[in-house]
Amino acid sequence: MKIGRLIVGAVAGLALSVTAALAEKTTLRISLQLPMKSHLGQNLQLFKDEVEKNSNGDITVEIYDSAQLYKDNEVPQAVGSGAIEMGVASLTRYVGDIPAVDVFYMPFLLNSEELVRKAVAPDSPVRGPIDAAIEETGSKVLWWQAYGGVVLLSNGGPVKTPEDVKGKKVRVFGKTLGTWIEAAGGAPTLISGSEQYIAYQRGTVDIGMTGVSGVKSRNLWEVMDTITVTNNADIEFIVVVNKDFWEGLPEEHKEIIQAAALKAENTVRDEMSNIEAAAFDAARENGMTVYEPTEEEIDAWKAAAQPVYDQYLAASGDLGAKILEAARGFQN
Repeated sequence: MKIGRLIVGAVAGLALSVTAALAEKTTLRISLQLPMKSHLGQNLQLFKDEVEKNSNGDITVEIYDSAQLYKDNEVPQAVGSGAIEMGVASLTRYVGDIPAVDVFYMPFLLNSEELVRKAVAPDSPVRGPIDAAIEETGSKVLWWQAYGGVVLLSNGGPVKTPEDVKGKKVRVFGKTLGTWIEAAGGAPTLISGSEQYIAYQRGTVDIGMTGVSGVKSRNLWEVMDTITVTNNADIEFIVVVNKDFWEGLPEEHKEIIQAAALKAENTVRDEMSNIEAAAFDAARENGMTVYEPTEEEIDAWKAAAQPVYDQYLAASGDLGAKILEAARGFQN
């Protein structure tokens, strides 16, 4: 009888050990709209390698690239609701809940690497309030992914001034960028990043708007022949994790994930200037013309941009005013 109790106890203990071991296994599925060859895809690969190595395989990372599971505009809802553990989305995809996020799309506000770095530092008066606001949507920001400055794409010549967009359909990827195009006299058309190639190919729009790294990763030189380097806005992507899922993770797993996220963020930020330079080189090698606007042409764009600031402040309230003031303070 005693031996029987010992056996039962041992079996129960083994079952508990197996259950505990299983409980310490974590799977992170990540949705990405870009292909793995893009620098955001490679950045996720770095994160995956770090996490799986440092967890000895206890954490598995599965990356679903090229919008296999969700398009960019679907990621905030998918992650916030817990339909998927993690996702990558353009920061502006949160503008519906948090209009203040579009401070990065204020025309020519953060138009240098120095200014962008100040704004995206984890505890900056610009990024800090944005991360906190996003957490209210059910998602925790793990890291920010640099995507570079905005460029315009066209066929048959550069887009030099607002005159060149009047009456034209322009691909945009955010409401504030659309306001900028409207102020210049164009007709903004919201098109997901994964759908822009076919939009240019079919002539759905006359002018494109993207980060130059996207020109390379999506082979956009096959459908557009000119890049105009306006650098009017800074494109940021964020990697988010479902808040409830995150809070249920073992502390040691959180630590491993956060360390890998920090490494991924610093790596992509430090590499961004080289990534953009390589993309411009690839564009030229594939027949594209790269046009740098003159100071007078940029001034013409700036003169047309005031309505964007007015609308931003009206839509974003106290949070937007606070963040915009902080961003302007970086220029002093």
